Amino acid sequence: MQQRHLSVAIAIALGCAIASTRATAAPQANDRAEAKPASSGQKSSEPPAASVTNLETIKVTARRYQETLQDVPIAVTAFTARALFDQNVQDLSELQGKVPSLQIGPTQGTSSTLTVYLRGIGQNNPLWGFDPEVGLYLDGVYIARPQGALLDVFDVERIEVLRGPQGTLYGKNSVGGAINFISRPLPTHETGSVTATLGMHGEKDVTADYGNASTDGVWRMRVAAATLHNDGYGHDLVTGSENGNKNTNAARVSVGFFPSARFNSQLEIDGTSDHSNPRGGQRLAVIPFDPNQTPPLSNPWNTQSDQPPVNLSNSGGGALTMRYVAGENWEFKSITAYRGSNSNMNIDVDTLPVSIADNNLIYHDHQFSQELQALYDNGGALHGVMGLYWFDGYAAGVNKYALLALPPYTTLGYSLYVSSGGSVDTRSLAGYADYTWQFAPRWSLEAGARYTHESKTAIIQNFTYPDATFTTPNGVQANFEGSTSANNLSPKLTLGWKASDAVNLYATASTGFHSGGYNIQANCSAIPESCRPIRNETLINYELGAKMNFFDGRLMLNSALFHELYHNIQLSVYTSYVQPNGQRGFFGDFTNAGAATIDGIENEFAWQMGDRWTLSGNLAYLHPRYTQYISGGVNIAATSKFTYAPEWNGGLTLWKHFPLAGGGDVAARLNVTYQTLAYFDQNLSPALAQGAYGLVNAGVIWRTGGPWTWSLEGSNLTDKHYRTSGFNIIALGMITGYYGPPRMVTVSARYQF
Repeated sequence: MQQRHLSVAIAIALGCAIASTRATAAPQANDRAEAKPASSGQKSSEPPAASVTNLETIKVTARRYQETLQDVPIAVTAFTARALFDQNVQDLSELQGKVPSLQIGPTQGTSSTLTVYLRGIGQNNPLWGFDPEVGLYLDGVYIARPQGALLDVFDVERIEVLRGPQGTLYGKNSVGGAINFISRPLPTHETGSVTATLGMHGEKDVTADYGNASTDGVWRMRVAAATLHNDGYGHDLVTGSENGNKNTNAARVSVGFFPSARFNSQLEIDGTSDHSNPRGGQRLAVIPFDPNQTPPLSNPWNTQSDQPPVNLSNSGGGALTMRYVAGENWEFKSITAYRGSNSNMNIDVDTLPVSIADNNLIYHDHQFSQELQALYDNGGALHGVMGLYWFDGYAAGVNKYALLALPPYTTLGYSLYVSSGGSVDTRSLAGYADYTWQFAPRWSLEAGARYTHESKTAIIQNFTYPDATFTTPNGVQANFEGSTSANNLSPKLTLGWKASDAVNLYATASTGFHSGGYNIQANCSAIPESCRPIRNETLINYELGAKMNFFDGRLMLNSALFHELYHNIQLSVYTSYVQPNGQRGFFGDFTNAGAATIDGIENEFAWQMGDRWTLSGNLAYLHPRYTQYISGGVNIAATSKFTYAPEWNGGLTLWKHFPLAGGGDVAARLNVTYQTLAYFDQNLSPALAQGAYGLVNAGVIWRTGGPWTWSLEGSNLTDKHYRTSGFNIIALGMITGYYGPPRMVTVSARYQF
């Protein structure tokens, strides 16, 4: 590991030397000044293409105000609307392989519940008692629950993925990082587009948007909608239903009032209805409790389920954003938001027509948040933001699961019927400030801190029942109300050095905080410790970074070297216990692992090799390791590993552009992604783990020079079968894996006006 650290240090040093003598940065405007007028938003329906001699300059709002990607001292990957279309990104899961150290996709057995890991940090348990460890933000509004959070990419201006803890500016539950989903600004004139897509597996998608404004530009509006459908990748061989099909409708409406250059307000309302079926999982071994000893199916998406294919999810909300520019130096901003979701899903973990492990989960949540920001920029040496944030959230649900509910176990008394229900009330108040001071021509110092007070009240009611009707309880696993609170200070300090006009270096120390609470599946009678509060996670990140441009803007190279200290790590595990009749039972436990150290290197580059060729890519090395993990009074750190944390991951994309004599152009893309071994459970099952694999994707895009754009896209062209998540329930001898999509080829037509 020391050799790798030394190699990166040498590379950064050489980059500085080369840049000082040969490189000149591409011309850039004063980006913070551009962001200040509150009435900005005069953008076309699609960003202009980058020139053939310079890479596109991407602007981000990672620090709450606008600046170029190469200026922000944060490890961040950004995708413009054009880049997302050109790279065939249909939803957030397709950022996998395009962002260093990112693992992202649907949670086991679901279609739209989001699981995200950054730098090995994340949470794969979507139950209402647990919070994600990578924050998701839609137009500045925090989305607290993962249900329905696997956002489809439409009506989008930009997606930013911030790696590393973002506790100062983004607050709690962003210890791994944050994802910013930024929708398109309101237009000042009539604009719109329609995109239709057809493809394999019955893919049929239509997205459309329309925007307009009054003649004086005071009133502006935009409406966007998407209807997304396919037939899935497998079937239930018992019922004939489609597994993992897509049946989603979504819409977003925005209305803005821009009476002057100093003030504007914007109201956004969005909603998504997902009636897709559950994903098909593959049994990876014969289940010992299966009377028929059914072998695994060869098709990883086919099942033989005894449960109806239910996977309903509805989510949406609204936000009112108001901006006021007070003089030359100050801008004030208010974001008032409400969001909610509800879902009902069946997860047949055994995938068989008998009830060995069947689940029905019903969720409901709603949240209200209010954020006040004050942005300051004196046009010179000092700029930054301070703010207040209030969050009030409620999440509730019930998980009914039946275990060994089939003969002969029903007659032997080994069957177990459990209903885990309850709610969690969360209230959080935070104040923060983050300022950057340019104290010398090439030196800057950023200092910030966020103080958070949070309280949680949980009602946990977990009962056992004599049969699958779940009507009259015959036992109590947990029935109590508990409250816990936390106070956290998350500081940040960054030293920046502009080594040349083309090289920015930074050293940062940042922190993150992930709130604890109670295990909603606690079993007080079997494991009393499971009913105690879960401790808060904290993380300290030390990072060295370089953002470099060479050869008059033709080559961009960004690198980050980090060392993270991770404490009170929250882990979702299955804990076994012995029932009164001697039969083993289990429940979804939650524990704090102690401490870990995470080291890593991340690199991204983009190279305009000539007038026609572009090569871009990313490569990440990750080395997480537990230093303390107490289980049963024994420190098992030496034999434990992080889940969703491949040692290496990366991707390469090669573009070839063909300008057409009559106008327009054709662009061809070849993309490959690769990652090494990844575990999906704390027991490190080799049967469930996914070994090293690569995917091949390609596309051809024809922009006619007029209103039409045509594209032919192919993903996973080698039809690789690869697992993305799974269950390993040792007490039942059951291992179930869930797989990424097979080969997919689509053709799209877009009309813009």
